[in-house]
Amino acid sequence: MITRNKTRQVKIGNISIGGNAPIAVQSMCNTDPRNVEASLAQIRALRTAGCDIVRLAVPDLAAADALKEITAGVDMPMVADIHFDYRLALRAIENGIAKLRINPGNIGSRDKVELVARACQDRGIPIRIGVNSGSLEKDLLETYGGPVPEALVASALRHAAILDEVNFHDVIISIKSSNVLRTIEAYRLLAQKTDLPLHIGVTEAGTLWRGTIKSAVGIGTLLAEGIGDTLRVSLTGDPVEEIKVGREILKSLGHLKEGIEFVSCPTCGRTEIDLIGIANEVEKRLEGLDKEIKVAVMGCVVNGPGEARDADIGIAGGKGVGMIFKKGLIVRRVKEEELVEALMAEIENM
Repeated sequence: MITRNKTRQVKIGNISIGGNAPIAVQSMCNTDPRNVEASLAQIRALRTAGCDIVRLAVPDLAAADALKEITAGVDMPMVADIHFDYRLALRAIENGIAKLRINPGNIGSRDKVELVARACQDRGIPIRIGVNSGSLEKDLLETYGGPVPEALVASALRHAAILDEVNFHDVIISIKSSNVLRTIEAYRLLAQKTDLPLHIGVTEAGTLWRGTIKSAVGIGTLLAEGIGDTLRVSLTGDPVEEIKVGREILKSLGHLKEGIEFVSCPTCGRTEIDLIGIANEVEKRLEGLDKEIKVAVMGCVVNGPGEARDADIGIAGGKGVGMIFKKGLIVRRVKEEELVEALMAEIENM
């Protein structure tokens, strides 16, 4: 059982972040928010995949105004991502967003920061301070000699202090780098210095294959150490894939129990069925199935059932045949070409 760091709790719409709240999975639309129909379609696809919170870039006032229709068209928290212009933040707040992502130090003078903080406070909207190694302040880069973990933490705490000075405390922090080790060390340092809830992730992680690996290592390490209250897997591709990876990371660490857990063996010289094809087909067929069970697809009857003894149901392959087993006990013998259908029928009846 992983013991999580104690952080204060904030609310993002109907989602609690921090404290003992479940770790929330986030993503960001890659649609133009001014294209309301496309943005709503993507947000709904993200929700179906299990997304808890969605962020949208807000580059101008037209995008900020589009948020009114977008937030009215969905029943999950929307986050506005704002840079440099406090007026965009104020307009986004007026138009129904549930959280603001800014860096207080770059949206204007102190009086403008106060305006934004007061507007958020009046509507119960938290602010996420988002520090990125690619956009650190010049003085910190000079002081620390580059975007090292200490510089990332110093930037985050500087921005948090600005909000604290204007008496705003519903704050979440993220400090992301595309370097996995730098990201891990930065969050470790930050977790020692604040009780604010932390949004974790490896920024610009890459395409689906490489980005998944980097994110699993970075996010998984932090979560295993009890660090992190919400996460985003940043991938170059369909944002729905970010949700799939994020939820699987949570499942692997026991933070998420709902849905199906799928395991399969790597194959070896004893494998006498098309295990790779069968495993891929079963995994595909399991998508979206609303059952809390563990399913295993194993390559041989020698070790298969025993290795997957804690699975609720699974397959163990033989020569042109397969055994369907439950809790490690073989219950049926099925021809190879009928294995997938037979397994799915058993699962449907569970």
